[in-house]
Amino acid sequence: MSKPKILVTRRWPEAVEKKLAETYDVTFNENDKPMSKDAMRQALMEYDAVCPTVSDSVDSSVLDVTDPKAKIIASYGVGYSHIDTDAAKKAGIVVTNTPEVLSECTADLAMTLMLMAARRAGEGERELRAGNWTGWRPTHMIGTKISGGTFGVLGFGRIGQEAAKRAHHGFGMKVIYYDAFPVSPEKAAATKAEPRDSIEAVLKEADVVSLHMPGGKENYHLINAERLAMMKPTAILVNSARGEVVDAKALADALNNGTIAGAGLDVFEGEPTIPPPLLETNAVMLPHLGSATKWTRDAMGWRVMDNLEAFFAGKEPGDRVA
Repeated sequence: MSKPKILVTRRWPEAVEKKLAETYDVTFNENDKPMSKDAMRQALMEYDAVCPTVSDSVDSSVLDVTDPKAKIIASYGVGYSHIDTDAAKKAGIVVTNTPEVLSECTADLAMTLMLMAARRAGEGERELRAGNWTGWRPTHMIGTKISGGTFGVLGFGRIGQEAAKRAHHGFGMKVIYYDAFPVSPEKAAATKAEPRDSIEAVLKEADVVSLHMPGGKENYHLINAERLAMMKPTAILVNSARGEVVDAKALADALNNGTIAGAGLDVFEGEPTIPPPLLETNAVMLPHLGSATKWTRDAMGWRVMDNLEAFFAGKEPGDRVA
């Protein structure tokens, strides 16, 4: 019996690729660059499964295919706003993701961004490397004190809860949150997190606002000029969720005008292109490193393999989202 044909759209960790090659008739995208929409559409007609990442657009134009050979899109990543799930359903294609395994490392990265922005670490390193540091002085590069402040979480899911644990237990911060869905009292109690009835309430009260909601149309530019103006002038915005959640121009204006004190960003609308206005700000910016640890990236690959194994065995994949 022939092995299912699998296309992997980017290079994955070596151990996972080896196991994939042993289990399936697998094709890897050797140049490790995002595939075109035409190539993705063709792959759906030639392979039994396509395994994209968050950097691959699998929109309605890609999924506008008749009788595709591929019946599963097993995505490598927790977010799936890059996939038009409605179009996938219409085409009769199952969609899976890789939740849970990247929560801790992404929360760690959110803390990194928070601290770097608050203590102006990015600015400081740039000054030092450029040879412009003239030595210690009492008024040099004054930042924001984080310990004991208020940590606001927008999107109190797995990653948001992990970030709250670090902020509360590590830095003694009061945690407040807003989530569109009910949060169990037990999960909130782990950090003494207090709910707020709106996004705006969190923005007005928090010293740090950390974004942990999904991307997609429903949250497009959720953080805009009007909402940024509600934040404290000493506040920090952290985004390790999805780039499209933040209006980049509005954020750049808010930073340059002193509406807020700083921002830490790991994700950007239109990656890998960085919105030009942000380049002229004091924002800390990292190249989408949230899950970038060996353990996590391996675990994401094993999660994809679990979903593929279940699907090809005629079972329901554990991480099905569509």
